[in-house]
Amino acid sequence: MRRLLSYFVRIFFRVRIVGDLTVFDRAESVLVVSRLRSPLDALALALFLPRNAAVIVPPGLANASLMRRALHCVTQHVFDVRHPATLKPLSRLLRSGVPVVVFPEGRIATNESLMKVYPVPALAAARSGATLLPVSVERPGQWLGRIGPARWVPAITLRVLAPARVDDLRTGTSARRRRTQAIRRLTALMQAATLQSYAFKPVFECFLDACAARGRRAVLIEDERGEPQSYGRILRTSLAFARIAARFTRENENVGVLLPNVSLTVGVVLGLSAARRVPAMLNYTSGPRGVGLACAAAAVRTVITSRRFLEKASLHPLLEALAGCNILYLEELREHFRISDKLWLALFALPFPRRAIAEQSVDDPAVVLFTSGSEGRPKGVVLSHRAIIANVAQIRVAIAFTPEDKILNALPLYHTYSFTAGMMLPLVTGTRLYLYLSPLHYRAIPDIFYRHDCTVLFGTSTLLSYYASYARPLDFSRLRYVISGGEKLSAEVIRLWLEKFGLRVLDGYGCTECAPVLALSTPALYRPGTVGTFLAGVEHRLEKVPGIENGSLLHVRGPNLMLGYYLHDRPGVLQAPHAGTGWHNTGDVVDVDEDGFVAIHGRVRRFAKIAGEMVSLDQVEQVAQQASPVHQHAAVLTVQETGGESTVLFTTDPALDRIALQRAARRLGVQDRAVARRVHHVGTLPMLGNGKTDYTRLMESADRETPKPLTQPANSSMLH
Repeated sequence: MRRLLSYFVRIFFRVRIVGDLTVFDRAESVLVVSRLRSPLDALALALFLPRNAAVIVPPGLANASLMRRALHCVTQHVFDVRHPATLKPLSRLLRSGVPVVVFPEGRIATNESLMKVYPVPALAAARSGATLLPVSVERPGQWLGRIGPARWVPAITLRVLAPARVDDLRTGTSARRRRTQAIRRLTALMQAATLQSYAFKPVFECFLDACAARGRRAVLIEDERGEPQSYGRILRTSLAFARIAARFTRENENVGVLLPNVSLTVGVVLGLSAARRVPAMLNYTSGPRGVGLACAAAAVRTVITSRRFLEKASLHPLLEALAGCNILYLEELREHFRISDKLWLALFALPFPRRAIAEQSVDDPAVVLFTSGSEGRPKGVVLSHRAIIANVAQIRVAIAFTPEDKILNALPLYHTYSFTAGMMLPLVTGTRLYLYLSPLHYRAIPDIFYRHDCTVLFGTSTLLSYYASYARPLDFSRLRYVISGGEKLSAEVIRLWLEKFGLRVLDGYGCTECAPVLALSTPALYRPGTVGTFLAGVEHRLEKVPGIENGSLLHVRGPNLMLGYYLHDRPGVLQAPHAGTGWHNTGDVVDVDEDGFVAIHGRVRRFAKIAGEMVSLDQVEQVAQQASPVHQHAAVLTVQETGGESTVLFTTDPALDRIALQRAARRLGVQDRAVARRVHHVGTLPMLGNGKTDYTRLMESADRETPKPLTQPANSSMLH
């Protein structure tokens, strides 16, 4: 009966096994861990893994009548991995030499994010010396025909991944500590396995997959215009724009996008991608000089914008910086969409979108995003399709985003945090999206969140502090996740959100070069004072920095790493990262504890040498926050008349002085060097369009009031 069932399942579901199966011959005992997305997963693993593997069936699954009959044909045991009592029988089964299949989540998974993981499987592997082997059960498509007749019955792929061992859990200091280690180790292993099961495709193809899965009538995007945009309408807009873009630009050309946060911008970005053009997202708040330098670095010759947008945002001065570019206005491009184009769209492109788009590789450039230029001229960061989709997958593995959620994204799309998490993630996952024009409308955003039933909010620490201050408690009553990124999360912001709304702010960390998220706090992995743990697929190494005692310089590697830079000295030439070995120097000083939680101490360039000791400017700000928690503070570095370095604190607290800062430093237990040498009182701190503090303007202001160090000419008499 087993052989007949195996033959039927193999033929009907087109089962194939991918990966190295020799581990079953090399290891004395093997514990296979997998996610259970369907009862069929358990049956497939029991039927097609070598040596007639025994499957551990969750109690609820064993009670299903159809599954109960099928499982009679294979070796199966009903264990509940939630209970510690399961540890002994599972360990005995592993010592018998039979490969065992277990589902550490203890239930059928309801989304792509890894759910609660129980420690029993890892503890059993450690006790028995078994090899942990992650196996992913993959079924592309849907059960019913939204994707087409060929996928009514999805093919099943059993992907065998790299084995791991957890023997060192036996050396834990206590049972509780061993359980904690087991959960951490098993969670990381299964997240990595889930990530590796993703099929990376170009951005537009991933959008088409989501469109087919959700249906073209499903609403995806809303904005201030009040007209919801369905998958079908966004598809129509993007294909139409791809047709027009092909007429005015060349393949692989970097095309500037100077547009606000509206659904039409999403269509433009997707359209450029479909036509194999690379959108270069221009920061319209950086001024004429910043936009001009960005266009020069990326060799942008064509810019897409809107006359209405330029008029409303008073951005006409930017046109002078774009004088050498061909500017295409959206209002005028409609005239170029002829009858032949409309027939092509209706009769060919919409029915067969995969045939209508340009063919491209996942390793081709997908977007050019620009750094803020606070450390010099803005650099163009080139991200591939693989990097963007990998980062979306990494975020999706860590936190569950579902079609029932709605993200409110007011961060500008030219910022990598907003581009990936606030636009690409909804396009790929089917999560609904509300785009708002500006993150600086502190009073309006909480009310918009309430009126449109949003459940996810992205922001920076500064923005979240303002939103919490102006919001009423019920404004965020439906909020599931509030995620902070882009700058260090203030402890006062954490306290305010917890006390006023009963919500925990999840902190994230990343950089533009990594698309951007590297580490993220989640409901399952949260520790105050950290940015959570590294995402699946992110490798890291630490390098000590002379003079800095706490923390090390962080280098990272992963599938979300950029292709390279566009720099002003070689316009339009893609320059690989300096390391050249796949590692990226983030420039950040961090600590990683034994459980993998990451604490950020600051950027290397935000350390000042005071009296021979290195002092973090972030620590200077922490002291100010301790002294005056309800106000905003920012610290910058200046050069004194003697040539030494000094720290200047800008604060919105008119009463804050160095005496109060010294008292706060003593309460925190830090040295007096962490107290700013000068204090400047301001009404508000200048901010960039993405919600970050504008340190460049603060440094310019501090330099104007600081005497420059004296320099002697070469022919000075003092040299003789």
